Amino acid sequence: MIVISDNCLIGPNVVIRSSNHKFEDKNNLIRNRGHTPGEVILQEDVWVGANSVILPGVELSRGVVVAAGSVVTKSFPEYVLIAGAPAKIIESRS
Repeated sequence: MIVISDNCLIGPNVVIRSSNHKFEDKNNLIRNRGHTPGEVILQEDVWVGANSVILPGVELSRGVVVAAGSVVTKSFPEYVLIAGAPAKIIESRS
């Protein structure tokens, strides 16, 4: 499930994934294993820059800014700028 709250901005070519392939069983083709469900939550006033990827299990709290091209693999607290692959906190929005 993907939840996008009010007043969010999402740039072009952003990928938001709420599930992932199961891959643990090496005796079975990955494409035949199905998916592990998850969710992504973007709280109010989040801005996701162009070409970013947000992976399952992530919650971006109110006011988070995701720099262009970032890969978001974990959740972040309110009002921070995150960037990188994997994304990390660059600065706090004051």
